[in-house]
Amino acid sequence: MDASGEQVKKTLLYTDERGFSRFREEWLALPEGMPQTRLSQAFSARSVIFRQSPPGFRSDWHCTDSPQWTFILAGGMEIGLRDGSSRLFQAGDWFFSGDTLPEGEVFDVKRHGHWSAQRGDAALVTLFVKAAADTFF
Repeated sequence: MDASGEQVKKTLLYTDERGFSRFREEWLALPEGMPQTRLSQAFSARSVIFRQSPPGFRSDWHCTDSPQWTFILAGGMEIGLRDGSSRLFQAGDWFFSGDTLPEGEVFDVKRHGHWSAQRGDAALVTLFVKAAADTFF
């Protein structure tokens, strides 16, 4: 959170203009509420999905099927990108996953997407909030 408490840092997983998944840090404005309880604008959602992944889980390369907020409820989750970078998210962390397959393209296992993996001794528990079609940031 910034010094004024009127923004919170968000991580965005997105598809760049060449079709590669990337991370970007941005600030999410918190213009609503009161000084002790700052709120963002309301975002629309389509559905909520809980997932549990056991120790040792690692996905194949994939794109996000539809933009979604991902909240880490328990355990650790690592996300790896084609450029060799990765980020570790722990319980309490969240990010917006919008690295969808570019329109009109067929998934290329050597170019598109990211992988995700459970990290640590505890099962990974995540909450996916699927964004409404008009929500993307």
